[in-house]
Amino acid sequence: MQPSRADPSIQSPSVPITPAYNAAHDLLARHAGRADKAAFIDASSGEQLSYGALEDQAHRFANALRGLGFAPESRIVVAMLDTPQWPVVFLGCILAGVVPVAVNTLLTTADFDFMLRDSRAQGLVVSKALLPVFEPLLGRIDTLRTVIVDGGGDVDVDDSESNRSLAHVIRAQAATKTVAPTCADDICFWLYSSGSTGAPKGTVHLHSHLIQTAELYGRGVLGITPSDVVYSAAKLFFAYGLGNSLTFPMCVGATTVLWPGRPTPADVFNVLQKLQPTIFYGVPTLYAALLSHPARPARSALNLRVCTSAGEALPAEIGRRWTFEYGCEILDGIGSTEMLHIFLSNRPGQVRYGTTGQAVP
Repeated sequence: MQPSRADPSIQSPSVPITPAYNAAHDLLARHAGRADKAAFIDASSGEQLSYGALEDQAHRFANALRGLGFAPESRIVVAMLDTPQWPVVFLGCILAGVVPVAVNTLLTTADFDFMLRDSRAQGLVVSKALLPVFEPLLGRIDTLRTVIVDGGGDVDVDDSESNRSLAHVIRAQAATKTVAPTCADDICFWLYSSGSTGAPKGTVHLHSHLIQTAELYGRGVLGITPSDVVYSAAKLFFAYGLGNSLTFPMCVGATTVLWPGRPTPADVFNVLQKLQPTIFYGVPTLYAALLSHPARPARSALNLRVCTSAGEALPAEIGRRWTFEYGCEILDGIGSTEMLHIFLSNRPGQVRYGTTGQAVP
């Protein structure tokens, strides 16, 4: 087990926010010395997106949105698989002052109908594999005027008057770095709740929220550093996954491994062995399935220093078994879409399995 890098003496890390603030600009502009470093790796295809290319493509996408007539604070639904194009779109929207609405890719046509109408989205960015679920809605929602399709990587799809290729849209733009004049307390993005108490609720988050969770939990609890490689079973459209895979690693310049498919035990172990993540974010049912997997690898095959769990209470026995077998702790915690990430958590070196931990600063 690698030693934890979290400093238990940290109580309230500084959060560098000024009144004039754009979250995407902050996360992208802090990597001048890491232009060639991999920011995101698609474990399925092997595609890598460097920090320099990420910044370039995000600005190009932002310029494309301006050219398409998207005004500041207008909303775009993002229904994309976990590939390196997801952060390009999400951050590009924020750079342009447009509000991305990240949605669960596993929902039904009826669910997406509700979310598109409820958010009054003027645009939709969708992975080609998910387009059939949306096709019955196209042309039926008055506010929705532009659909951009990601064919995967640099693959184009056929352009039409209202159906554009993401790769083409990005390539056709200059990389001029124009940042919307947003403020720390401006609306930045939406996430929808699960709908366990009725219809899903659009949860509104501000520009300051991304960096606050990164500084207070990502650095203050996890102790994430530029040398970390992270992998989250929770997808980017979840509040949990968004911090795990985008905000926390980008805050410090770490590398994120993405997996666009379902996180089966076999696939998770394959990613953990092949790409050697140092931080793994899971959920209790997945940890139980991993421990029961007949072909699970030996401890020496992995490079984990810390793991986290959220979404439901982690059974104490699962935590103890994982630590015994793989030599690293699971930091169990609780979070919510409304709070954006974990707000009560166990700490490295202070784990008490069967408890939710202490308040995040």
